[in-house]
Amino acid sequence: MTLRDGARPVRVAVAAVLIAILAPFAGPIAPTVDAPSVKAADPDVVRILIGPAESLDPAIQGDIGSAAISAQLFESLTAIDAQLQTRPALASSWEFRDGGATVVFHLRPGITFSDGTPITAADVVRSWFRIIDPAHPSPLLSLMGDVTGAVAYARGESTDKAAVGLAVEGSDVVARLSRPATDFPTIVASPTFAIVPAAIDAGATALAPGPTFVGSGGYVLSAATDVQTTLTANERYWGGRPGIKTIQLVHDIGGRSPVAAFEAGDLDLTDVSPFDATWLAYDDTLGPQLRRTDGLSLQYYGFDTSRPPFNDVRVRQAFARAVDWRRLIGLSAAGAATPATGMVPPGIPGRSTTDFLPAHDPAGARQLLADAGFPGGAGFPLVTLLGGGGTDRAFAAEIRRELGVTVQVEVQGLGFFDRLTSDPPSIFSMGWVADYPGPNDFLGILLGTKASNNYGRWSSPEFDQAVGDALAATVPSAARAAFDRAEGIVRDEAATIPLTYGVGWSLARDGLLGAYENGLGIIRMPGLAWKR
Repeated sequence: MTLRDGARPVRVAVAAVLIAILAPFAGPIAPTVDAPSVKAADPDVVRILIGPAESLDPAIQGDIGSAAISAQLFESLTAIDAQLQTRPALASSWEFRDGGATVVFHLRPGITFSDGTPITAADVVRSWFRIIDPAHPSPLLSLMGDVTGAVAYARGESTDKAAVGLAVEGSDVVARLSRPATDFPTIVASPTFAIVPAAIDAGATALAPGPTFVGSGGYVLSAATDVQTTLTANERYWGGRPGIKTIQLVHDIGGRSPVAAFEAGDLDLTDVSPFDATWLAYDDTLGPQLRRTDGLSLQYYGFDTSRPPFNDVRVRQAFARAVDWRRLIGLSAAGAATPATGMVPPGIPGRSTTDFLPAHDPAGARQLLADAGFPGGAGFPLVTLLGGGGTDRAFAAEIRRELGVTVQVEVQGLGFFDRLTSDPPSIFSMGWVADYPGPNDFLGILLGTKASNNYGRWSSPEFDQAVGDALAATVPSAARAAFDRAEGIVRDEAATIPLTYGVGWSLARDGLLGAYENGLGIIRMPGLAWKR
């Protein structure tokens, strides 16, 4: 799903679960390597260390921690496999019409919710309308940006549901788009688009654990406490009964380190810190169980471009060019991340290898600042960077040294997104994990004009056109060229400064099959099994 916020309070800071486990779409799952056979303590249980969900409602949540759990309970029409390809889930197939401006999803016959109630095309449309509910639109509303009339409806600019491009045609779901968008089937793989029962709108009791819980995913919610959430296999799951009957999501390990809990046999999957990874790699027992994940995630700086001083492109360019970003990131984030070369992380299908990092040119940066009316930093207002990490302090020191400008670093806290919406700081540190594996999730979704996640309020008609051209392209090379054009505009106007791509480390117990790493930050559990 996505992660958001600078410290990444979880859709949010870069603190997501960085192992993704993909369900089988056809036939049994095979491990990536031939793991030694180890008898599980209980062959019907897997224990995973993960934080509790803030919300299990797909249309309400905006953080990766919540999505990592809700994705097990509620399924969407499509899903992403271990090779980051879009595969059928509740939909058996889909087709494009009108040159890619209409997508028709064909639902699988006989699919049901966990209580046996049929899942219909009307359930899909009803679930997706919850994303654009004007009373409380989803934090990820921008994912619906290409659906005709969706954003206008969510913002109360239109009250006509019929004007929104979502419709039922028999057992099919029809999405009419405002422009050709060939990535829409991939977008709807996001947990935000999961199909929920109608009872979810009757109150919070519909999400309460126990025998009355109804879902569409591989598991149902059996129990939930501050210490542990228990999931039980959904016998009516479209993909067949999951291989593991019970998933124990452990939230509290009694103050121990994840490594200690894993060594004690109390966990089967857990993230570990980059520091621990440095020695675990050389441990005879734990080393073979250590895994690295290059996550599809990005940390970047954004500017409030709606008001001075960063509404002046020369000021943004000065800040972007004053710093040697490769050196700064290499010193401050070693082991925990890799230096970014653009907004789109490696591993995203269709991602360019072009380097879009701003050129390091301190002399040119000082001239740009002088041209903007602040020679040597004279008269430049005190600006705030909402972040608080080591990279932020190093950045502030570089700006002071090269431009004579003081940047005040403020530690992020609760209400980060409210702050960005109502009273944004001049600069903010933002983390983002892919909602779906496509370049636009890091470009148009974040920086498109009036996109709900465009917290810097930057707007460029040329950028919007480039993104539109990429989404309408039917040839991969043409799409890549258009996305490259979009990234070049971001770099040249210094709309953002890409900082790092995420790197995660985890321990996965020997004999646990199906633990494929795809970097989306979502654990998909129905494909897990113990080697017998």
